[in-house]
Amino acid sequence: MKDYMELPLEINAERLIQLPAGSYLAADMRDEYSCGYGMLDGAVRVGEDELRALWEKGEPLPALAQAMEEGIPIVLYCKYGRISLDAAEALREKGYGNFCSLKGGYGVWALEESRRAAADEERRNEIEKALRKTFRHDLIGRFEKAVVQYNLVEEGDRIAICISGGKDSMLMAKLFQELKRHNKFPFELFFVCMDPGYSPENRSIIENNARLLGIPIEFFETDIFDAVYNIEKSPCYLCARMRRGYLYRFAKDHGCNKIALGHHYDDVIETILMGMLYSGQYQAMMPKLRSTNFEGMELIRPMYLIREKDIIRWRDSAGLHFLQCACKFTENCSSCAADGTSNSKRLETKKLIAALKETVPQVESNIFRATENVVLNKVLGYKIHGEKHSFLEDY
Repeated sequence: MKDYMELPLEINAERLIQLPAGSYLAADMRDEYSCGYGMLDGAVRVGEDELRALWEKGEPLPALAQAMEEGIPIVLYCKYGRISLDAAEALREKGYGNFCSLKGGYGVWALEESRRAAADEERRNEIEKALRKTFRHDLIGRFEKAVVQYNLVEEGDRIAICISGGKDSMLMAKLFQELKRHNKFPFELFFVCMDPGYSPENRSIIENNARLLGIPIEFFETDIFDAVYNIEKSPCYLCARMRRGYLYRFAKDHGCNKIALGHHYDDVIETILMGMLYSGQYQAMMPKLRSTNFEGMELIRPMYLIREKDIIRWRDSAGLHFLQCACKFTENCSSCAADGTSNSKRLETKKLIAALKETVPQVESNIFRATENVVLNKVLGYKIHGEKHSFLEDY
């Protein structure tokens, strides 16, 4: 058996990054939805319940069995390093000395990774080259198809590219830069990121990733996080609504006529099903819509035809790391989503679609196409501009 170095109960991100590959196993304690936004290299996912079963009953964890048998250090991590520290300490007290915790959690590690990459111009060139070659069909091609099919970009537009700091909006910014390189008519891009109250560390992750990717972001500050922090019912929904209002206003004040958001194909079909299952309504997340509160402003979604799995492939191939949500509310809430919905509901919907796909491979495209094939004389009722109508009116 190979001799492995002993790690302290709590290890900081800078030291962990310097350790040689294979000298430890990272174990992600976050929920499945959060893990979808990125994990440490080579990490496996373990749940709190599994670790509790190991601690209380000595039940084995298949994902960690080999590492435990060989004495490989296991680095537990969560969002902020608190839950993982408690777990590592408890397991050590039970005699499992090879467990330790990542100080500060995933966010601190992602910050350290982004710092190391930010000044690497060669790496940026490699990322852009891969985007143009490896991902030309799945990303650039589908982006351009949505722009043309839904007439999202027009001559004379000044578009505010709204960046949250996540994988979707950062990729959208790069795709807009590619579109601009070959534009057939004049339009302007304005890359903007609203800071609703990020911690300095989380804002630095966004800044470093933007620097690496060559995205000239302009930040503006708001106090949205403080405003919604004490709201008990649907704080994420309120936060999302407030964010959009601030983005519209800031974009309009800077001469923009459109704002672009990074919602993708999977967001679209999941939102359709969530509306049916949880709200009793059938409606689509539209590729573009006019603002009702800001005259002359329009919202566009140019990633409408791009699959999330391809965004994840791009992110992982580029070695990029992003945060799911950088608000302080998520320190006490494991079911927050950036779009104002519940993670648990969206995750349930993702799993439902995945289960259906096992027997109906085309289920995703069927859900999407259903929004284009609504037969109005075969529905009980419908709404137009908020006014409700019944099939009996024309019966």
